[in-house]
Amino acid sequence: MVKLRLQRTGSKNDPHYRIVAADSRSPRDGRFIDLIGHYHPTLGGSHQSTIDENKAKDWLKKGAQPTETVKFILKSQGILGNLAG
Repeated sequence: MVKLRLQRTGSKNDPHYRIVAADSRSPRDGRFIDLIGHYHPTLGGSHQSTIDENKAKDWLKKGAQPTETVKFILKSQGILGNLAG
């Protein structure tokens, strides 16, 4: 099963995350299939996350399951709500 999840990067006490499509059996920071975007929780406002909307919608249509955190990020960007159309 393919999941949309966060892959931690950055340094200690300064986390940055990649939003990736990865096989659910692979390790959190291991192999991934596709890079969808970035998430920086320490930044504020609109600079907090950058997501390739087309890639995200494509993976969701293919049946990829987002984790709870990625689901929240996609909803805040307005991507998950626009998927029905």
